[in-house]
Amino acid sequence: MAHKKTSLDALRTQIDRIDEKLLDLLNQRARLVIQVGEQKRHSKASIYVPSREKHIFERLARVNRGPLTAERIRPIFREIISVCLSLEQPLRIACLGPLGTFSHQAVLEQFGTRTTVVPVESFSEVFDEVEHQRADYGVVPVENSIEGVVAATLDRFVDSPLTIKAEVLLRVEQCLLTRSGSAARLKRIVSHPQSLGQCRQWLQKHYPGVEQIEAGSNSQAAQQAAKDLRVAAIAGRIAAQLYGLRIVAPNIQDHAHNYTRFLILGRDGIGHPSGDDKTSIVLSAPHEAGALYRVLKPFADNGVSLCNIESRPIKGRQWEYVFFIDMVGHVEDERVTRALRAVNSSCLFCKVLGSYPAAMRPC
Repeated sequence: MAHKKTSLDALRTQIDRIDEKLLDLLNQRARLVIQVGEQKRHSKASIYVPSREKHIFERLARVNRGPLTAERIRPIFREIISVCLSLEQPLRIACLGPLGTFSHQAVLEQFGTRTTVVPVESFSEVFDEVEHQRADYGVVPVENSIEGVVAATLDRFVDSPLTIKAEVLLRVEQCLLTRSGSAARLKRIVSHPQSLGQCRQWLQKHYPGVEQIEAGSNSQAAQQAAKDLRVAAIAGRIAAQLYGLRIVAPNIQDHAHNYTRFLILGRDGIGHPSGDDKTSIVLSAPHEAGALYRVLKPFADNGVSLCNIESRPIKGRQWEYVFFIDMVGHVEDERVTRALRAVNSSCLFCKVLGSYPAAMRPC
């Protein structure tokens, strides 16, 4: 036993020494980041540079030798970057509230915990907070792999001066939550309409007679469940932690591969290419035969791959539409530049919403 204790003490001593080295290295990194922040302020450059962050994560994945996997390394460095970024400038990030929504979870995924979260009551208010400089950046959902696009987000992009800085792909795990951890007294199930839709089949199978009520957000649903033993909420684990709820059933979404794509909104224009980028635009084509074909043809002619096309009605103009298009590449790429130049000549209007690093796959 004495030998084993000595060996354990020796290992712990080595760990202590490594921790001291890590601390010293982290402080060295922090001092360099402070210098970077000073240079950014002097040149009026953006504090938040998602292309640089993506390069950091990709390089770490390449040089990593284990036993920690890339999936375990990323959240560690997410927090290191978050803490260091707060030394450059504390950031305020607007998202749909209250705290505990999937939008809040997307903020933590992209910015870490060392940011001030500004919860608001609607996706439109996220735009307002950033546009009026009450928040540095905003996070809004734009589409779900099951329920499709978020129309409220697309509609605000038409007139908003904000640009897309980055995207986040969040794996959505819907959970049935109650205060007691039991559903024995359950009378109502409350959640955001998107979440109810994502769990429709599961709810029909397990709680066919229970009333379903829509809430403005999953967090509002969680707050109701925290006050009433007869109410269950459908929300994520973060809501359970924040509002003192227990999980009755995890992963109740009808489809296992359930992802929501979030966009990061900013006022500071289009960033530099990362080498793996997307560009999003909104355009309006003449209401005549062949107009959409003429708009799309330049992308094919220039070898630009389109990821997504969505149409939305123009308010106040019956049967007329704007089209939202996501493509692979950055506006500084020559082939994208050529395609957009040709598209502009055949559109009523065309607006670049942003060029930004393509999202890394969720851990």
